[in-house]
Amino acid sequence: MKKLRLNLKVIIMKNEYKELLVGRYYVEHVDSVAKAAEEICDEESVGTWTDLRTTEGRPHVAKLRAEVLDTKVFKDYEGYQSGEVTIGFQTETFDMEAGITSILSMLAGNLFGLGALRNIRWLDVDFPRSIAEYFPGPKFGIEGVRKIIGTDKGEFPNRPHIGTIVKPKMGLTAQEWADVAYDAAIGGVDFIKDDENLGSQPFCPIGDRTVKVLEKLDQAKEETGRTVIHAVNVTAKHNVMWERIEEALDNGAKCLMIDVILTGFQELADMARDPGIKVPIHVHRTMHAAFTRSPVHGISMLPIAKIVRMAGGDQLHIGSYGQGKMDTDINLELKLKDALLNPMYEFKQAFPTASGGLYPAKIPNLVKHGGNNVIIQAGGGIHGHPDGTQKGAMAMRQALDATLKKITLEEYAKNHVELAKSLEKWGN
Repeated sequence: MKKLRLNLKVIIMKNEYKELLVGRYYVEHVDSVAKAAEEICDEESVGTWTDLRTTEGRPHVAKLRAEVLDTKVFKDYEGYQSGEVTIGFQTETFDMEAGITSILSMLAGNLFGLGALRNIRWLDVDFPRSIAEYFPGPKFGIEGVRKIIGTDKGEFPNRPHIGTIVKPKMGLTAQEWADVAYDAAIGGVDFIKDDENLGSQPFCPIGDRTVKVLEKLDQAKEETGRTVIHAVNVTAKHNVMWERIEEALDNGAKCLMIDVILTGFQELADMARDPGIKVPIHVHRTMHAAFTRSPVHGISMLPIAKIVRMAGGDQLHIGSYGQGKMDTDINLELKLKDALLNPMYEFKQAFPTASGGLYPAKIPNLVKHGGNNVIIQAGGGIHGHPDGTQKGAMAMRQALDATLKKITLEEYAKNHVELAKSLEKWGN
């Protein structure tokens, strides 16, 4: 396999250890935090649980051992000690021909199963330039997506985007799905996506759905002058996914969507690197909570967000800033936003996406914390409007307009019946 390195100019180097790949972990160890750090270094690099008589002391092996860079002790509980450890991994130990799989095998490998570790959570990661340059980063990023949709100009240039997920998430025919998408577009959304489990079921084949939605969105553009894009979910096993990518692009798709946890990060990187894919990639994180939800064990979304940006995701779901129907941690979500927006070599910014139980009354808080760089995805909060999808989309846009104009939703609703009915149904 030909090794591909991308020559990236360093804009900022957050990793103070320069040429080490640095991981930070929360640990609970039956003995001590310091011992936990040493055991992680052994397990995830060149060590093992006992002395190795045949290879012990060989300097070319010893220099590849991971390093303990820092330890912090939090509390001594009955039977264990908790704290944080920072581990530096030698870049030579990574097989970058294997891509992200090699990184994950060490930073998120057997350490989760070590018996002496009562709990361990991978909290954060910093990539040195020598690792980051193997990955493409977002092809479009926020700026590129805005140019496609046209929100880089207008009354509120570079404003937040309003998106929707057609509901019900499954069961509609391709034509029914397209008709709902049209109503949302006419009502004012910027972005429409397949739900995470809508692929190419017999009742709504992906090819048929893509064509019919594009026809309806073209019609909406003729009527309104606005560009609305549809993210086609191409998530599938490897060969089927790439067939669907080709089919979607041949049919004129303007955006692709991938469930990155299900398909793997390397599939995302390969998509972003492929010169034939000239549309943004929307990244859904479905299944992430299986390992991100516990505060003491598993993997935080923060390393995932950094990897997704590095691998080429143009948009990523990060949570809803302390509200919505999903489990939420606003402090973490603010860190996720920063991970997608802050300078990271020459990588473009990825668009933070909020979703899950959102409706018009949630918009002021979403804008307060997300600023202009947020995609606000509302499913039921649009389609469940008392007067249907089009009016629901109008209510979302009215709530956004009011927020950007610094007018309360209650005041704005006095002259906007769609917003008023939304507030009446779901409250404020």
